[in-house]
Amino acid sequence: MGLSLTSPCVPPRCRSAQGAVARPTAAVGRLGAVGWEGGGVRLVVGAVLRDAAGRVLAARRERPAGWELPGGKVEPGETEPAALVRELREELGVTVEVGERIGPDVPIDPNFLLRAWTAALIHGEPAALEHAELRWLAPDELDTVPWLPADRPIITSLATHRPRA
Repeated sequence: MGLSLTSPCVPPRCRSAQGAVARPTAAVGRLGAVGWEGGGVRLVVGAVLRDAAGRVLAARRERPAGWELPGGKVEPGETEPAALVRELREELGVTVEVGERIGPDVPIDPNFLLRAWTAALIHGEPAALEHAELRWLAPDELDTVPWLPADRPIITSLATHRPRA
């Protein structure tokens, strides 16, 4: 079950297979509760967006300098998949369908936690609307760019992840 701009986000339809939403209350190790209630950690979502050849889209930021998976902050009341659809529309000008969670939860700092999701391109060609550069990287090229520290554990996990057919 995915989410795209053509399917309205009406709970529980926007929930992942694991039931993840933008404001979960489960504890995340020493970080405490995730979400905005109680001063918890704010979620950031990143997309493992693959093309037909299996390459992953990387986006280069100027500040902080480095490469990242495209995505952004989950807004209050927004599900993680809905945030990813919105962020990729804003950053890349594309429509995507969000798939499954992938990789570990990665603390960015005491206030932010990164979660990655797979995504499939539904409409449009990615454009660097908010990044300095975009690059499609084959699996054996993933280590050719300097990834931002928060994205590295997710990129490492791609070596063992097999996309669903």
